[in-house]
Formats: sequence, structure tokens, C-alpha cells
Amino acid sequence: MGEGEPNDGQGGQGAQRAGDLTRTTFAVLFIGALLGVSLWVLRPFLGPTIWATMIVVASWPLMLRIEARLWRRRGLAVAAMTAILLLLFIVPLTLAIVTIVDNADRLVDWAQIAAGYHLPAAPPAWLVDLPLVGGVIERAWSQATALGLRELLPRLSPYAGNLTRWFAAQVGSVGLLLLQVLMTVLIAAVLYATGEGAADHVRRFARRLGGERAVGAVALAGGAIRGVALGVGITAAVQAVLGGLGLALAGVPFAGLLTALSFMLCIAQIGVLPVLVPAAIWLFWGDQTGWGVFMLVWTAIVATLDNVLRPWLIKLGADLPLLLIFAGVIGGLLAFGLVGIFVGPVVLAVAYTLLETWMGDLEPPLTTPPVPPPPETPADPT
Repeated sequence: MGEGEPNDGQGGQGAQRAGDLTRTTFAVLFIGALLGVSLWVLRPFLGPTIWATMIVVASWPLMLRIEARLWRRRGLAVAAMTAILLLLFIVPLTLAIVTIVDNADRLVDWAQIAAGYHLPAAPPAWLVDLPLVGGVIERAWSQATALGLRELLPRLSPYAGNLTRWFAAQVGSVGLLLLQVLMTVLIAAVLYATGEGAADHVRRFARRLGGERAVGAVALAGGAIRGVALGVGITAAVQAVLGGLGLALAGVPFAGLLTALSFMLCIAQIGVLPVLVPAAIWLFWGDQTGWGVFMLVWTAIVATLDNVLRPWLIKLGADLPLLLIFAGVIGGLLAFGLVGIFVGPVVLAVAYTLLETWMGDLEPPLTTPPVPPPPETPADPT
């Protein structure tokens, strides 16, 4: 072969590498497009699927205990868990509807009393003495008193129209929410029935990506989900019970309904303030100053309880730093909404585990061998 002739072997290898790169590029593009289209098709089911997965992972030990009590019959255990999930959503809603229907006449009387109510000439002293907002409230009170109810209602009618339109939109949202709840329960029932197979697929996929360490990260993610469910559920129950106890002691009406509402608001991470603060204001308004002060102090205690109790309970279920758990819960809630309470700690738990594993792969630093002590010199006999 002459000096100017091309090297056929090198040219063939270069063409083969170019062909492999082209095939790899098109394969990656095709897989990415396929995944994108699949997610787009499954988009209506992503929310219920995520919620169902979180619920099933968190309650899987409970389902296994129920299955052991029901003669190892998976179908009976799935039916029991499905009924429990339905009751958790239906009972609070039914309680609210029954309470409203039973007290419809009382609510109408309250509305008529409110329509004919005349504001006092001056607001209560405790309201004026509030820091920062006391002066604003006093000026607004004076303007409302000067106008009178008949002149005040036309000014409020535009806001009432906006409120009516907002409420109508929320009614449609409630229907969509109920549909999402039913889809979540159905998907959860399927996952209960096929949980072992689904978990095996997840572990195989993780092992394919990162070996046994990735499988360990999957186990840690499951522990984080259970820990978050434990922390959120127990904290919501404790806050609702304590809030309801305070309402009952202070003699606030509809304490049972307000307790159920507090529990749902705590599950939604809104807290007990929208329930307990109006109750305290109602007590002050009725000249029950002592009970009003008690309710304010009780509200402060109950409202701040979740900042301590929830991270501690989550740490019991997931062996992670407390600061990491707190950042995951709060950051996930702000970034992804309610489902972010579970997604945030899981993502941070997996990232933290992978980072710790990666740093653990480093070789230990070389250490300088210890210097032996100098030999002792014999004592001088003289």
C-alpha cells in the first residue's frame, strides 16, 4: 500500500463509529419522544397515581396485618382497605352535610339577626389595642358606623358578586375533586392487589440503573413516605383533637363539626388557625373575655405544635437528618402543592443517600505511620 493511499481499516472504523453514534442518537430521541407522549397521554392519571402510590406505600404494613387477620385472603384485605379509604373521605363530608341540614333553621335565624344588626358606635377596646392593625380597624369601624348598613350593602355588592362567582367555580372544583378521589381509591385498590409485583419492577429498574445502592435508595424512599404519612396523619389528628377540646371547653357551638373541619385543614397543611381564630373572635364579641384569652393562648399552642411534632414523627419513620426532613416537607409543599409533602422528603432522601454513597466511595486518606518513641538511655551509675 503506497504512502498516498487511504487507510481502509481506519476509514471503516470511523464510518462504523459514525453509524453507531447516529443509531444511538436516534434511539435516544425515539425513547425520549415515546416517554413524552406516554406522559402526555397519562397526564389525567398522574395526580391520582402519585397519591395512590403514596397511600399504598404508607399503609402497606397495615394491609398486611389485615390480610393476616382475614385468613391470608388478599381479596378480602383489598376490599377492607378500599372501604377504609372511602370512609376516610366520605365520613367527614357526610358529617358536615348532616350538621348543616340539622341546623338549617338556626343558620337562617343567625342570617336574619346579622342582616338587622347595628354596629356599636365604637369597637371593643381590645380590638383597638391590637398592635399594627388596631388603628386601621378603628378607622374602618368608624366609616362603617357612619354609613349604616343600608348604605354599606350597595358598596359590598360587587364583592359579593365576585364571591358568588368564586363559590360557583369551587362547586365545579368539588365535583372534579370527588372524581379524583374515586380514581385515587381505584388505583390504590389495584396497587394493593398487585403490590409485590409493582415493588419488584421498581427494584429491578433501580438495580438496572445503579445496582444494589439504587435498590437501597428505593427502600429509603419507602421509609420516607411512611414517615411523612405517620407525621402528617398523627399531627393532624392531635391538632384537631386538641383544637376541638378547646372549642368544647370554651362553649363554642358546632364543636364537633369544627373539629372535623380542623382535621381536614391540617391534612391539607392549612392548619387550625382558620377555625380557632374566628372562634376566639366570637368569644370576645360575646363579652366572654376570659374564654377569649384562653382560646387565643390555646390557638397559639396548638398551631405551633406541628412545627415540633411532625418532623419528629417523620424522623421516626425515616432515618434522615431533621433539617433535611423539615426542608423537604416545607419546600415540597411550596413547590408541588399538597402532594409535595410526600414528594419533597422522598426526593431529598434519595439525593442525600446517593451523595453519601458517592462520598463513601472515596479511598481513605493516606495516614503517616506513627513515629516510634526514642529509645531510653540507661541511667548513669555514677
